[in-house]
Amino acid sequence: MKKHWMATILFIVVLLLFVQKELSLDVVPYIHDKDESAAPAASSPSSLFEQVEKAADSLNEPPVDAVVDKVWKAVPGYNGKMVDTKASYEKMKRDGSFDERKLVFEEVSPEVHLEDLPPTPVYKGNAQKPMVSFLINVSWGEDYLPSILKTLREEKVKATFFLEGRWVQKNPKLAKMIKEEGHEIGSHAYSHPDLSTSSRARIKEELQKTNEALAAVLSVEPRLFAPPSGSFNQETVDIAHDMGMYTILWTVDTIDWKNPEPMDMAVKTASKVENGSMILMHPTASTAGGLKEMIRIIKEKNLQIDTVTHLLDETRMQTTSSSTN
Repeated sequence: MKKHWMATILFIVVLLLFVQKELSLDVVPYIHDKDESAAPAASSPSSLFEQVEKAADSLNEPPVDAVVDKVWKAVPGYNGKMVDTKASYEKMKRDGSFDERKLVFEEVSPEVHLEDLPPTPVYKGNAQKPMVSFLINVSWGEDYLPSILKTLREEKVKATFFLEGRWVQKNPKLAKMIKEEGHEIGSHAYSHPDLSTSSRARIKEELQKTNEALAAVLSVEPRLFAPPSGSFNQETVDIAHDMGMYTILWTVDTIDWKNPEPMDMAVKTASKVENGSMILMHPTASTAGGLKEMIRIIKEKNLQIDTVTHLLDETRMQTTSSSTN
C-alpha cells in the first residue's frame, strides 16, 4: 500500500514537471515574437528622421551672396532654400511615413547683400532667379505710351519706367498715368546729358532736379537711376549712391530707337533673355507693336516679368516644390 502511494506521488511530480516545461516553451516564443514586433515601432521614428535628413541633403540650396562681378558689376544675392528637418519630421510622424510633399522649407538670407557692395552699376539680377525686368526710358515718345501701357495692363506685367525730369514737367498727365497703372518710377536725369563728361556739380544738379520734379508731380522719391544713353562714369555712380539710388544699366537692348520691324525685334530680343535679364526699351512704334509678342515668348520660358526692385531683391521665386508652408 505504501509503495502504491509513493508511485502515485512520483507520477504526479513527473506530470507537474512536464506541464511546467510545456508552459515555458509556449511563453518564451510569445515573448520573443512580441519583442520582434515591437522592434520596428521603436526604430521607425529614427528611420523617418533619417529619410528627412537625406532629402534635405539633396534638396537644400544655399544662399548666394551679392558680388561685384568682373563683367556684370554689382550682382544681387539670392536667398537659399533649406529643409526645416524638425518641422518636416513633425508634419510626417503622425502618418509614420516619408512624404516629400510634406517637407517644410525655409528661406535663408545670404551674408552679403547688394547694399553691402561699394557703389557699382547694376546690369542684371541674380542668375538663379527666374525673373526679368523691362526698363522703359522715357524722354520722348508720348504717342506710343498709351499703347504700351495698355499691353502691359492686358498682360498683367509691371515695368520700371525711368522718367526724364524735364519730360515729367512737360507731360504730367502721362507721368501720372504710368504711376497709376502701378509701374515703378526711376530717374533718367533731367535733360538727357552725357554724364560721362559732365562735372560733379552738373551731375548732382541733373539728379537733384529730376528728384524734385518726380516728387512734385508724382510724390515719388526714386531709388533707381538710369543714365541717359547709358553714359556715365564712377563719379556718376557715387553721386547717385549718395542720393540713395542704384545706377541701373541693361542686359539686353531692343535697339528699338532704330525702328526695327516689331515682330523681328520681339523675337530677337526675347531669344537673348534669361534669368535676371534687364531689357532696355523706349516708347517707340517698334516696342508698341512688338511688346505683346515679346512678353509671350518670355513667359513661355517660364520667366516672370516684374519691376527692377523686385528683380534685385533676394526673395526666392515661389514654386510648387519650394513651398515654405
